[in-house]
Amino acid sequence: MSDPDAATLDAFIGVVAESLDRDGVVVLEPLDVEHTLALWARIDTNCSTDVTDGLAATCVMLDPWYNKGVGGVRDDYIAYVVGLLTAAGQVAPHVYLWGFPEIIAGFVDRLPEGLTLEAWLTWYYKNSPSVIRGWRSAQMTCLHLRRADGVMHPEAFLNEAQLAKQAAGKLRYLPGPPSVIEAGLLVGFIGRNEQTGHPSQKPQKVYDPLVRMATVAGELVLDPMCGSGTTGAVARATGRRAVLADVSDEYVAMVEERLGIERVAVPRSLVTC
Repeated sequence: MSDPDAATLDAFIGVVAESLDRDGVVVLEPLDVEHTLALWARIDTNCSTDVTDGLAATCVMLDPWYNKGVGGVRDDYIAYVVGLLTAAGQVAPHVYLWGFPEIIAGFVDRLPEGLTLEAWLTWYYKNSPSVIRGWRSAQMTCLHLRRADGVMHPEAFLNEAQLAKQAAGKLRYLPGPPSVIEAGLLVGFIGRNEQTGHPSQKPQKVYDPLVRMATVAGELVLDPMCGSGTTGAVARATGRRAVLADVSDEYVAMVEERLGIERVAVPRSLVTC
């Protein structure tokens, strides 16, 4: 049976592809995460199998609110996030999930079929402001989840001497980056040139190794909960491409200003789950 929205989808794909060719990064008009992932699953079936030419995503970045403090709490948080992981794993072979360690730990044994835990990554920061008298948080967690077809790229982290040994066939092992990423929170004078005003913005230094481990130049990263657009900034800096979306109009406007791009309209007929 023919798709009544096929022409609309083709036109939208054309607009996104043209914008990616021009800017390297696309931000969609405000769209919630479920609709973004459903739309990209639909687009994926219409794309080239060559991810460097089509719009198929190699990596999905998921950074939901953390069910603690800012952002509110929902009773079905575990089921909600597992649903996002399931949808993300159908869209891309690499999926990253951010959160506080005590929250993220609940997903390790609840991963959807097809995704396995590649690494438990820790973002360590020393400069966490606190008024409590006790243990002060100094870390966040990111799970790197991977399908069987997800290719890892530890070679992206070789230095010149190691590259020379590799070319000569003398490199005995491929050292990757450590699973602990050290970078200060973007507060005060730390990372002032990156700060956008987003309440939970992460430094580009934190996202850089994630993007480089899961992708190569030209491949696409999809961030359906993009916040201030750090994924897009890192993708642009490393020669990758990115499609960003967020349910907040304020954050979409923040991304437009930060990256110097304009949002792409999404036809309402394509917004389905």
